Amino acid sequence: MELLLTLLGGLGLFLFGMNFMSQGLQKAAGAKLRTILEAMTKNKIIAVLFGALFTAIIQSSGATTVMVVSFVNAGIMSLAQSVGIIFGANIGTTITSQLVAFNLTGIAPFILFIGAVFMMFGKKPMVKKVGEVILGFGALFMGISMMKDSMTDLREYQTVLQVLGSLNNPLLGILLGTVITVIVQSSSVTVSILLLMASQGLLDLSVCFYVILGCNIGSCTPAVLASLDTKKDAKRAAMIHVMFNVFGMVIIGILLAFGMKYFEPFILHISGSDVGRCVANADTLFKIFQTIIFLPLSAQFIILTRYLISGDDKESADYQLLYIGKQNIFSPSTAVVETTQEIERMSTMARENLNLAMEAFFDGTEEKINKVYEMEKQIDFLSRELTNYLVKINQLQLPVVDAKRIGGLFHVVIDIERIGDHAENIADFAVKCKTEHLEFTKKGEREIREMHQKTMLILEKSMEMFVTMDEKNLPDIMELENNIDRMERELQQNHVKRMAKGKCSPMSGIIFTDLVTSLERVADHATNIAFSILEKEPEL
Repeated sequence: MELLLTLLGGLGLFLFGMNFMSQGLQKAAGAKLRTILEAMTKNKIIAVLFGALFTAIIQSSGATTVMVVSFVNAGIMSLAQSVGIIFGANIGTTITSQLVAFNLTGIAPFILFIGAVFMMFGKKPMVKKVGEVILGFGALFMGISMMKDSMTDLREYQTVLQVLGSLNNPLLGILLGTVITVIVQSSSVTVSILLLMASQGLLDLSVCFYVILGCNIGSCTPAVLASLDTKKDAKRAAMIHVMFNVFGMVIIGILLAFGMKYFEPFILHISGSDVGRCVANADTLFKIFQTIIFLPLSAQFIILTRYLISGDDKESADYQLLYIGKQNIFSPSTAVVETTQEIERMSTMARENLNLAMEAFFDGTEEKINKVYEMEKQIDFLSRELTNYLVKINQLQLPVVDAKRIGGLFHVVIDIERIGDHAENIADFAVKCKTEHLEFTKKGEREIREMHQKTMLILEKSMEMFVTMDEKNLPDIMELENNIDRMERELQQNHVKRMAKGKCSPMSGIIFTDLVTSLERVADHATNIAFSILEKEPEL
């Protein structure tokens, strides 16, 4: 019983260290790495290399593939661009077992101590994040040490040896690797445990090779789960990950069945007869071999996924989120990216609705007025859902850069919702003008149209600044804001003069005043959106 508790305790500490280190790395560097990930996809070979490097850094192929699925779903990355990153992620995930093969358990307590010091006494957030990474790394090797000691004692139990010795069926080994990896959600963890068992003589090396193939299939679980509530191309990206490992398992399994007598001596030779290192090297070689034979066939992979997951995405009549899952958050590393995509979509709706409301104001078309009211309901729906989603992700351990953006995102959603409200108000003005047969002078109409054009321009530039996080539009935005403020005052004065001369009715004057004020308020909200990416607030 004591032996089992020690083994489970070691496993728990290993899982904790693995997860804590991975999360720490993603929080410390997730946003910067993510930006590079988006860019490194034009060339397939570069994409593979960077996918491997990226995964080696964050210590999780699951996190990488989930991130890729979310990027494809958000339209940031095409399906073709995702292939290289997915293939590379499968190579990068083997770094964990390579690290475990090094005997660092002796210095694990010192690593833990350093990590704790960084976390407790570090004053800067980044120092604390680095401390989390070091602490997780130390906990991982402490867990390995505990499991290694308990596995040494397991050899004294004949029943255990008999059960493990019966795993000589390749299909049983593949099934075992798949099931365990599905449960722990990490092939790195399963292969590392396998490495320890092999190094203690509890499992034959030949059996380990088949278990590794099963681990590779089980590692697809996070991406598959993340893709359940996504667009078709995101589902296809997850399917490519599955096919890479299933096809690889079949090909390598057949090669092992006929060439085990050659492969086992070869892996022992290059690993210096270190059985643990043999398992780690086999895991890495399998993934590299699969990438070499499958990368030239990446176009065929895409064609096959389109056959297996056919059709295109259909627009639903119901209100819905396009880039954010209804039931799940894809990944803390991509949550802000998905939210930004959805906010950009909401902004596009608000701008289109403002344009439509102004058209309805001038031509009085009832159909356009009704469309404005209907789209405003969609904007309100997005506002509620995005606010709820931001509350959820605000409770997660986000990358440092993303965590700083959350407050600004809340305000942007509110500003866009207010723009939608102003569009609805303008539709109300259109209804009043139509029912009461109100008219404006030609000069008054020209003034309103000019102010409307400037308002649409500042909205466009502000959203571009928000999405790209680039301040190049800021001078233009501030100039437009000042022009619109000045224009609002001038237009109000001009209209008062027209009313004094009897050219406009008092009711027309009220509508004109309210309309001009609404456009000026929209420009204010646009400026707020632009300034949401800055630390300082706008001086309006």
